[in-house]
Amino acid sequence: MSKNLNPRRLNMPAFAQAGEPLVERTPLQNMERLAQETHGPAPDLTINWRATGELRARSGAEDDVWVHLQASASLPLTCQRCMGAVATPLEIDQWYRFVADEDIAMAEDDASEEDLLVMAPQFDLQAVVEDELLMALPLVPMHETCPETPVFSAGEADLAPPDGETEAKPHPFAALAQLKKPT
Repeated sequence: MSKNLNPRRLNMPAFAQAGEPLVERTPLQNMERLAQETHGPAPDLTINWRATGELRARSGAEDDVWVHLQASASLPLTCQRCMGAVATPLEIDQWYRFVADEDIAMAEDDASEEDLLVMAPQFDLQAVVEDELLMALPLVPMHETCPETPVFSAGEADLAPPDGETEAKPHPFAALAQLKKPT
């Protein structure tokens, strides 16, 4: 951690004014929502990320607080074709501008090209990293070519009676056939 800064409780104006980057290696288990998306437990994985704050002058008002966030990770996700683990690289490179409150963020959101974050006395930057990585996950993770050919089957084996049962169950529409017969 850089200069004893806590990424879960940052004073963003002071961080931006200092201009020192925050460089982190966060264990995946510290990002619980992201860890739930992986294929099995991955206790030794880390998320590498970096945040740099800066103040940008604005005419007639206080300087704007900006933060540049970069993160990278390779997570084992579940391939939706073969159901095995597929290493999925994730990259984030995003700028954010901080605003005073939610009303300002809502008013300026449509007109601004940058992403807006609401200033908080103790800002949780690690939660923003986790949110961005979650949004960067592919909708359907898959291997380019699966290491093992997936077997798709739905047929005789699925319709066979369970072990120990030799007699097949009557067809559910057999009773309807009796109704069709002339009496």
